[in-house]
Amino acid sequence: MADQKKLYKNLPLTPGVYLMKNRAGKIIYVGKAVNLKRRVSSYFLRPQEARLSKMVSEINKADFLKTDTAIEALILESSLIKKYSPVYNIREKDDKSFLRVVITNEYFPRVLLAYSKELNRIPAKNVFGPFTSASSIREALKIIRKIFPYSVHTEDKIGKAKRPCFEYEIGLCPGTCVGVISKKEYLQNIRNIRLFFEGKKERILKSLEKEMKEAAKKTEFEKAAELRRKIFSLKHIQDVALISENKVSEDNSITTTPKEKRVEGYDISNISGTSAVGSMVVLEGGEIKKSEYRLFKIKTVVGSNDVGMLKEVISRRLNNFWPMPDLIMVDGGKAQVAAAVEVLSKRGMNIPIVGIAKGPERKRNDFTGRIPSWVKEGELIKLRDEAHRFAISYHRRVRSRNVRS
Repeated sequence: MADQKKLYKNLPLTPGVYLMKNRAGKIIYVGKAVNLKRRVSSYFLRPQEARLSKMVSEINKADFLKTDTAIEALILESSLIKKYSPVYNIREKDDKSFLRVVITNEYFPRVLLAYSKELNRIPAKNVFGPFTSASSIREALKIIRKIFPYSVHTEDKIGKAKRPCFEYEIGLCPGTCVGVISKKEYLQNIRNIRLFFEGKKERILKSLEKEMKEAAKKTEFEKAAELRRKIFSLKHIQDVALISENKVSEDNSITTTPKEKRVEGYDISNISGTSAVGSMVVLEGGEIKKSEYRLFKIKTVVGSNDVGMLKEVISRRLNNFWPMPDLIMVDGGKAQVAAAVEVLSKRGMNIPIVGIAKGPERKRNDFTGRIPSWVKEGELIKLRDEAHRFAISYHRRVRSRNVRS
């Protein structure tokens, strides 16, 4: 058996798929990981049950393929297991109990989950899988559907409803139920879903970026903004549920290192609703970026309504072609965080949000939301204070001008 530490010491701390090989170079096991180094090292750093212990004794090399996200690792793992049939992926061989993703061969194709015994009852055009984790593939489809909405309505229901279905109202159905989407536009979404499951995300991005530029040239700004949202969502897939599930089986003794990330902080300043303003400050790579700060004079909210003002500020920020954040920090508690989540959800975005509110007697900081491992509480508090300072400074200038006028 090879020196065990050498098998994992140079692996990256990123999502991907690992391929365990024996001395003959044959792939004996394929697995997915949120953190390749942590996952592969766990086979050697903790006791295993008999089947895995035997496999570990045969491992001579651990190859890997990096992916951008846990979803893509899930899809790639399924593809490679099907391709190589590794001997230790024993459960995957009995694939009748695992789910597939099916794209139907219909006028408006549906995207469904099905077991193998159900396939003969479905007019299937494309089938992906099997997927070993039902909860993971269900979560993956939820995320993909937010980016590329698809229909689950049977053909006899297409265009027949008097009012849109609930899934249309929350942005998951493109409106086939009431006939508000053309077949050409709908099939583009289906094509992108198919390409995503074929591991061709970069091809999708190039196509969307080309389409966005063409729409902008034609001054079709609403279409361009929607395409920009899809591009951003595809580049910044937030697969938190998948990550959480996979981490259960990974050894947490190895920690990730902070990456170059962009954090945006927001604060609202007003006195009884007058001269209301909002601020946006930026932390990038752990450093304050004053050149990226932005100020907003509140235009649509009347009266003392900090939550409504925050919604306006974040909405206006998202209308601009500025670099998108990896994390949003808001000055406030649950109400402010919920407001920010609402604005992002309406645009199909799922950027992590953290709120910081002053505790009782304003002597402590109470956090709302999960703080990513790559940022420290102290950095977020510093950003909150900077957002507050910047907002107050602008508020005083606006109030002074209003008094003079």
